[in-house]
Amino acid sequence: MQLTIVGCSGSFPGPDSAASCYLIEADGFRLLIDLGSGALGAVQRYVSLYEIDAVCLSHLHADHCLDLCDYSVARSFHPDGPKPPIPVYAPAGAAERLGRALAASPAAGAGPGSHDPGGITGTFSFATLTPGPMEIGPLRVTAAHVNHPVETFGFRLEHAGRSLAYSADTGPTDELVGLARDADVLLCEASFVEPAGAGAPPLPENLHLTGRQAAEHAKRAGVGQLVLTHLVPWNDRGRTLDEAGQAFTGPLSLAASGLGFTLE
Repeated sequence: MQLTIVGCSGSFPGPDSAASCYLIEADGFRLLIDLGSGALGAVQRYVSLYEIDAVCLSHLHADHCLDLCDYSVARSFHPDGPKPPIPVYAPAGAAERLGRALAASPAAGAGPGSHDPGGITGTFSFATLTPGPMEIGPLRVTAAHVNHPVETFGFRLEHAGRSLAYSADTGPTDELVGLARDADVLLCEASFVEPAGAGAPPLPENLHLTGRQAAEHAKRAGVGQLVLTHLVPWNDRGRTLDEAGQAFTGPLSLAASGLGFTLE
């Protein structure tokens, strides 16, 4: 199983990375986890848009899903004709939400009448995520709700005895610890830095993690390696890494666009 980080910028694209997007490859099968703002351009550095077999969206915030609209256009208007639909695994309401974003008129929905003649449901076959295991190509994927203001799923991907866990966007939650239990790699968000000083305002609750909190989850789960992602451009990444290193003593790194990991 191969992981390529396409985009790892938190909340909006940064100067050196698109928003969230991760390419998973196994036995020739290619799965995109999230397709956030700016990611469709970046993903073409690593794979043809027409060699992607499926997409899995953790939640419906723009920095994790909005480029699916552009991808719909790319699949619908190819010079050789429309490409066949591929599956998109997403929270409930994804087709309607993204169909309206794609539509030429706010009154248009997911079907014909949008900028995409077939509508987004003509380009993709949507499947509604629910907690629990499923098979996506050769991958066993387990989805679990995490702690975010909208319905959000973290994922555990398993193949050939190896495992990768992805936090998506989340505040502190035991669900992430269970999902990542003994995983080879935990790709975990670290959007916040710890408040600086006693007079600093507290962090919002049930929204995101600091590097320290991500590391504490990784330690509790017993993961082999921790990769911090969803790195907001205005934060000091060195500080994020230092905070995580105080709680996790295993292999630790920051995500970066183009960084790859082979789990074998």
